Amino acid sequence: MKTKISKKKHQTLFLIDDEDIWLETMQTVLDGESYNVITADSGIKALDKLAKVKPDLILSDVRMPVMNGFELYDKIKNNPKLNTIPFVFMSSLDDYDARRVAKSLGATDYVTKPFDTEEIKRVVLDLLQKYKNR
Repeated sequence: MKTKISKKKHQTLFLIDDEDIWLETMQTVLDGESYNVITADSGIKALDKLAKVKPDLILSDVRMPVMNGFELYDKIKNNPKLNTIPFVFMSSLDDYDARRVAKSLGATDYVTKPFDTEEIKRVVLDLLQKYKNR
């Protein structure tokens, strides 16, 4: 009798930022952590991808042209197919107002760029574990 070996399911992270350097940095930080990582460089492209895939966690920049992170968050949270996905804002602004808005909207977390690599790994791992059974 053969034993069936099941492969570990990789969780999917969705990184959204209009600056390629941050997308590349995040991918490098999370490389080797057994995550599937998808990216988008705008809120509009993110919504297009979200029509095809439902990630386990979204990390989005706040300040982006055309559709900022707060507007993207609003669209995601008003979509019944997506509104349970944990959402983390990333911003190079250590700005009290941006943090306050993120908290008032109900964001799962807020990470300041440049971020500590161990902090971002911890935030991602903690949130994926906390929300894995949603």
